[in-house]
Amino acid sequence: MTAIDTRSKLTEEIRRKAYKEGDFTLASGLKSDYYIDMKEVILDAEGSLLVGRMIHETIRDWNVTAVGGLELGSVPISTAVCLVFALEGKPMSNFIVRKEAKAHGAKKKIEGAVGNASRVVIVEDVVSTGGSSIKAVEAVRETGAQIVGVVAIVDREMGGREAFERLGIKFTPLFTISQLRTRK
Repeated sequence: MTAIDTRSKLTEEIRRKAYKEGDFTLASGLKSDYYIDMKEVILDAEGSLLVGRMIHETIRDWNVTAVGGLELGSVPISTAVCLVFALEGKPMSNFIVRKEAKAHGAKKKIEGAVGNASRVVIVEDVVSTGGSSIKAVEAVRETGAQIVGVVAIVDREMGGREAFERLGIKFTPLFTISQLRTRK
């Protein structure tokens, strides 16, 4: 499957399964007349593979050693990406940033091998203001790892890009809401 075919198929999957119109309150507290629920796409085998392939294509030359993000939304995304990298003969680490450190056991905030020598990409399903991804960025930076960039499936174009730029972080969405709302 070519990159163009993958993009086209994923565009249709998002439009068909994830994009909903109505009255919604976002995680940021902002109101919206549409919502993008990527779970129906990324929890589907074909959708997961499409996402994994597109992100792999995006970051394969970034010299990344690990991919992950904030629980729960990033987990199926980073897993799909790591599987595609493994299939391509370049396995990498996967990690999960907990919203709160565990209260028992090792009391970890991050699960997975991330530290000083790591070059990581934070993945996210949908970015509005960037707040969720920034929490993951802050936790990962505490380990000494270098944030190579943030990759989102969809950028709602609500200030997330600007928030990442203020932190000196490269932001690369696979799609913007403008692209998804325009049927070409």
